[in-house]
Amino acid sequence: MINFKKRIAQKIAKVVDLEETIQEYIEIPPNPEMGDYAFPCFRLAKTLKKSPQEIATYIQSKMECEEEIKEVKIVGGYLNFYVNPTMLIENVLREIEEKQERYGSSNKGNGQNIIVEYSSPNIAKPFHIGHLRNTIIGSSLYKIYQFLGYHTIGINHLGDYGTQFAKLIEGYKRWGEEYSIDENPIQELTKIYVRISDLCKEDETVLEACRANFKKLEEGDTYCTELWNKFREVSLKEFQKIYELLDVHFDSWNGESFYMDKIAEVEKRLEKADVLIESEGAKIVDLEDKGLGVCMIRKADGTTIYATRDLAAILYRAETYDFDQCLYVVAYEQNLHFRQVFEVAKHLQIPEKCVKGLEHVRYGMTRLATRKNVNP
Repeated sequence: MINFKKRIAQKIAKVVDLEETIQEYIEIPPNPEMGDYAFPCFRLAKTLKKSPQEIATYIQSKMECEEEIKEVKIVGGYLNFYVNPTMLIENVLREIEEKQERYGSSNKGNGQNIIVEYSSPNIAKPFHIGHLRNTIIGSSLYKIYQFLGYHTIGINHLGDYGTQFAKLIEGYKRWGEEYSIDENPIQELTKIYVRISDLCKEDETVLEACRANFKKLEEGDTYCTELWNKFREVSLKEFQKIYELLDVHFDSWNGESFYMDKIAEVEKRLEKADVLIESEGAKIVDLEDKGLGVCMIRKADGTTIYATRDLAAILYRAETYDFDQCLYVVAYEQNLHFRQVFEVAKHLQIPEKCVKGLEHVRYGMTRLATRKNVNP
């Protein structure tokens, strides 16, 4: 099969009489009308001591078009190459026939570790259209990176911790026997959550009871932990039915709760970096000088928030997977959250490549006729 890029590089190298690698400089133009390949002549300006325009003109005048190269045009300081379309089509079809389902794959990733965090629904809540979009985008990225030779780790970072579970626990204490959770778990748990949330708005003492439940949960209270495990288990069974329909798979189901015993190490490292400060009883990292406000690490009542658990997850993933990239597929509304978390992560004493590899893959919201879609 013809390697057009290699052929073009060989022709350029022959004209300018250079042994250095030309092929790595050859680009694909952003617009097909500009050709199939382009060579930025400024790459040779220092070596040849000529302007890019002069280099382009010289190479074009010396290069003979052969069967595989139909035309060479100068656009500014670029040489644009147009390949023979018939030969290109024949070349592609032969490659497809040879590689079959592996057509388009490569070793570009060279085994680098890349984490893709996606789907991440909240336990005990319906799997809505926002989760579907997130899941499909993330699963697609996961498969594409695998196809390009990366060692890819797909993580479903379940929303299985936080004050919502404290509310569910309180609601279940009060009215659990009224609902058929085993028969219709997500719908019934949602009803309980809505009911207890409404009551919290009416009665501050109920809200305080919920907050106390969360503190008990973080402290390992047996009753609260057993209920939390039940909510998690029945929710996962329902979610798995959807994932099977979508043919979506994960290498890890570690949700927020998994990282709770790793938070102390996060605080220890932030203290060592001298960035963790106390403010009105809470522990924070001040990011005002970065224009990012304040990142809460621990509330005044001693409980954590999802930023804390995200930092614990970064620390764990860096030590476990030694990742080169960690992609978070989450809607754009979480921009500030991730900017704060990534900034604080610089103080966790993890490899520099891990810090640089943190990336928020943003996408827009879906608006329905009745209301906007609420993404995870």
